[in-house]
Amino acid sequence: MLRLGVFGALATLPFMALGGLYAGFWPLNVMFMLLVLTATACLLERTGALPWVGAGAVFVLGGSLVEYCWPAVALGLAVWSYAKRPTWTAAALALLACAALRVFNGNLWAMAALPLLALATRVDLRLPRLRWAFYAYYPLHLAVLWMIRIPMGRAGYLFL
Repeated sequence: MLRLGVFGALATLPFMALGGLYAGFWPLNVMFMLLVLTATACLLERTGALPWVGAGAVFVLGGSLVEYCWPAVALGLAVWSYAKRPTWTAAALALLACAALRVFNGNLWAMAALPLLALATRVDLRLPRLRWAFYAYYPLHLAVLWMIRIPMGRAGYLFL
């Protein structure tokens, strides 16, 4: 979780600079969404009522602050639940959460990933685990997009 927070913070400046955020800072980037997801799942793993209340609070409050809000966190939790124990309920919740992303991205293209995921379960690819790859990639690609945007904007290309 610390790694997600650190790299989410590193990605914040280029994320904000690319624009399209409310009041210049909201929502927080996808690394923070993954942090909320991880913290919620971590609390749900514990027994007792207090961790579950905490998980609910993290889900509600954290989900309101991050990119793609509650549907993204719910999608992650449903997929996590399905990976732990495949059930039709977990699959249905994942499908609903994926469809609910439409509210935030304005389309149903997230649903196009579902057939690919189904096909991916049939393929056994052995790939090396690149532990830090995504953590480094996310803030770096945002910074590159930001740097590309500046000269292209001066050349007359419109960015919203």
